[in-house]
Amino acid sequence: MNWLILIVVFAVVLAVSFAVLNFYLVKKLKEGNERMQEIAGAIREGASAFIRYEYKIVAIIGSCIAVVLGLVIAWETGVAFVIGAVMSALAGLVGMKIATYANVRVANMANETRNTGKTLKVAFRGGSVMGLCVAGFALLGIIIVYLIFGVGMGMLNVTSASTVTTKVNFITKQPYSLSLILSGYALGCSVIAMFSRVGGGIYTKAADMGADLVGKTEAHIPEDDPRNPATIADNVGDNVGDVAGLGADLLESYVGSILSCAILAIELFTHSAKFSSTSLYSKMVLFPILFAGIGLISCVLGIAFPLIKRKLSDNPHTELNLATWISAGLAIIFGFLLCFFFFRGEAKEQIAEAGFKAGYLSPWISAAVGIVCGIVIGIISEYYTSYDFKPTKKIAKASQEGPALTITQGMATGMISCMLPVICLGAAIFGCYLIGGMFGVGCGAMGMLCFVATTVSVDSYGPISDNAGGIAEMSGLDKEVRDITDKLDSVGNTTAAIGKGFAIGSAALATISMMSSYLYSFQTDLLLNIITHTVLVGAIVGTALPFLFSGMLINSVAKAARSMVGEVRRQFKEIPGLLEGTTRPDYKRCITISSQGALKEMIVPAMVALLFPVISGLLFGPQFVGGVLIGSTLSAIMLAIFTGNAGGAWDNAKKFIEAGGVLGAGKGTPTHDAAVVGDTVGDPLKDTVGPSLDILIKIMSTVSLVCVAVFANFNLLGWL
Repeated sequence: MNWLILIVVFAVVLAVSFAVLNFYLVKKLKEGNERMQEIAGAIREGASAFIRYEYKIVAIIGSCIAVVLGLVIAWETGVAFVIGAVMSALAGLVGMKIATYANVRVANMANETRNTGKTLKVAFRGGSVMGLCVAGFALLGIIIVYLIFGVGMGMLNVTSASTVTTKVNFITKQPYSLSLILSGYALGCSVIAMFSRVGGGIYTKAADMGADLVGKTEAHIPEDDPRNPATIADNVGDNVGDVAGLGADLLESYVGSILSCAILAIELFTHSAKFSSTSLYSKMVLFPILFAGIGLISCVLGIAFPLIKRKLSDNPHTELNLATWISAGLAIIFGFLLCFFFFRGEAKEQIAEAGFKAGYLSPWISAAVGIVCGIVIGIISEYYTSYDFKPTKKIAKASQEGPALTITQGMATGMISCMLPVICLGAAIFGCYLIGGMFGVGCGAMGMLCFVATTVSVDSYGPISDNAGGIAEMSGLDKEVRDITDKLDSVGNTTAAIGKGFAIGSAALATISMMSSYLYSFQTDLLLNIITHTVLVGAIVGTALPFLFSGMLINSVAKAARSMVGEVRRQFKEIPGLLEGTTRPDYKRCITISSQGALKEMIVPAMVALLFPVISGLLFGPQFVGGVLIGSTLSAIMLAIFTGNAGGAWDNAKKFIEAGGVLGAGKGTPTHDAAVVGDTVGDPLKDTVGPSLDILIKIMSTVSLVCVAVFANFNLLGWL
């Protein structure tokens, strides 16, 4: 059956080749005039410097984690961790590089053609490099781990019914199987994602808030005005936070959804007395990887459609949605064919043993439910964040009464927006479980992100367009050019909110699937009694953890933003002729402030996510940690939806006013100032807190699964 892995190899080669082609085609385009090239060069230099320093810090921390995993868990787990970290870092690096090349070319295309469709094609081509690399590198790493440890070292071999190949750690003497090695790969991706999202999020929002609060509301100069010292830092932040951070984040979600399904198959086979089919076991472990491969092929076709189309319309939203719909539709069709030919030969009795209530098509139906759920959550997010609909328009109109009502209305919108996605998510979990048991829930998570390459491509196009607008403004290009980039950026805000909906939805499903594997690791059934004191206290503490984590992130952004605000005010006050435009500001000083603030502040929140389940387990045991995982998952889902949608709505309410949506209220008016304040409040919520919460719950469930073999046998409460 291993020859089927050639499907995934083909998908990886196809995706990476297409990414290389698009990288070349973007870089081949003209950069524009000398001033545009100078600004783009400064952004590129700042982004590269930050990524370099960030990765140095992460490499040190990651090396320590890999050594500990290798000694305490298994050396194979440590190696898999390193492979996962490298793949995640590579995706973020390539995505950041293409974004810093594409931004100025998008601005120049808008300047030369004054055509929205042609400009959109350049921005989307740049974003597609990030999307294709995210899925391609993620699957490449999974194949490497699968072939080396699963096939090469024989850890996929089954010696007898319900018995998988295991080894014993030479220090702790605890047995381990392939599931812990796959978990190590997922953990490597998660650690890079956490630092990239937190560090990049703090950087970009500190710069953005400093630029907005002083430049727009105090000095009343336009966004991205060259007189504002924080503008270059703000544009650098778009690349390190909204592109590199986003790529690492969704790569981690993608890997988590695939491997949670494969890991659960291993644990189900190992712990279920009824599960006796070795053939079905091998297929269930391989199926999520194969499904991801055919999903990636679907994405290549979906992404290619708008790029090869001769003329794109002036409606970016329609074109981007079309790419997403094609990718999702083809994934469903190809997934059906895969499931039909893959599981059809298994006996009905063995299919029933695996918990497949709808026969051999159960995995495909569950994955299709996940795909539909992801699309519905995206549509709901679009409704609450796009200024084409009432909720965001109401926030814009509330700005006429001042910033207090802007913030109040935005908070209400964010809170109300939680209900429908959660109902949709609950229905998906319920449906997937009825169809395929816990393995079906894992397939639902996998389905939700099987077309992640297209989702990330659409997401990444937004920051590229935002950067293009900044370059156009600072270069003094015509207002018509900025109108085109603003139109693309506005759609980008909505697509980003949709992408965050996919990320948190898949995180919830993948975490539930991973939690099942966690429970199997120290007991023979899936029961976790919530009314026992250990589990209940763990759940209460776990519910508070995302709030603690979110508060730490907001504090970090606020601290870095205060330094930025002070620096911008100082330069306006002390540099003669700056506001008159006769002198240039000190851009490098603002870049340094954002970099130092982000690198310093990112470590503690990220380490909390990593260490909390480990310390809790060593003190109170696996039942307590199980409660922590339940509580943190439930509260993180709500917080992530609230922060993502509220922040996106505040941002687009401001853009609605700037586009003339509120009569008599344009840039520089008190109404616009109030909307800018709302946007500033929402910045750390939508771009730092929200995206980091889905990583939080996955990294905690993965760390818990990896370390449960240790703290299930060695914990203080058990000793007492």
